[in-house]
Amino acid sequence: MCRWAAYRGDPLYLEELVSSPAHSLIEQSHCATRAKTPTNGDGFGVAWYGDRSEPGRYRDTLPAWSDCNLRSLARQIRSPLFLAHVRAATGGGTRRDNCHPFVFENWSFMHNGQISGFERLRRPMEAMLDDELFNARGGTTDSELMFLLALQFGLRQTPIAAMAEMIGFVEGLSLNILGSALVRYTTAFSDGKSLYAIRYATDSKAPTLYASTLGGGFCLVSEPLNDDVDAWAEIPNGSAVVLGEDGIDITPFGAEKPTEAMPRVAVAMPA
Repeated sequence: MCRWAAYRGDPLYLEELVSSPAHSLIEQSHCATRAKTPTNGDGFGVAWYGDRSEPGRYRDTLPAWSDCNLRSLARQIRSPLFLAHVRAATGGGTRRDNCHPFVFENWSFMHNGQISGFERLRRPMEAMLDDELFNARGGTTDSELMFLLALQFGLRQTPIAAMAEMIGFVEGLSLNILGSALVRYTTAFSDGKSLYAIRYATDSKAPTLYASTLGGGFCLVSEPLNDDVDAWAEIPNGSAVVLGEDGIDITPFGAEKPTEAMPRVAVAMPA
């Protein structure tokens, strides 16, 4: 399983998540504590927003702990919204095109999880893409394909509903082709204005997701960046998170399209 961290709020140096904390993302790349395996050494990437609508991005196949450029960039780049990811490959080779975050136009996306039986599902999933999105596919991962499918299903207009429709499509395809469906899915994605996240699984083993205040904003992480347990709120399985101008909003999430009438989830955020 991969590890990731994302932030939205007042401009912040990337190093505040990537390299400075005691359990920073670089530390998690070789010593994760809340994942199946402690090592996430199959590449890394960061995407950040600045003056332009499209995000800047830096990715490489080196382990995050061994790339001196990552620490240097994280110390110099200051952004109000950014995503960072360290990869433990569950499918797809170790190559730059398979490293997260993935970007398309103004959107950025990163993922931790898996689709069981993906190799048998890949071709019909790709067949759902129009020519523009199919031609945008650069790698071979299930993560990138799920991102493009969400765009196909309307991510630009209704981000959370598009993700719900995409996951429902994948589950239906799995049932038809494999006879069963196993999707584990924790993701962060952004249009450059709001930061979204989803924690979901068809079983009880959704990859972890935590939230906390940081500086003048909020961060979302796969696992806490320090040992202060009171500073981190765990996001429940089956939740969608939106970080926007009005702060953090958490609602129930399922594979079927959620409705506006669904109740809010009570999650106590650290003061």
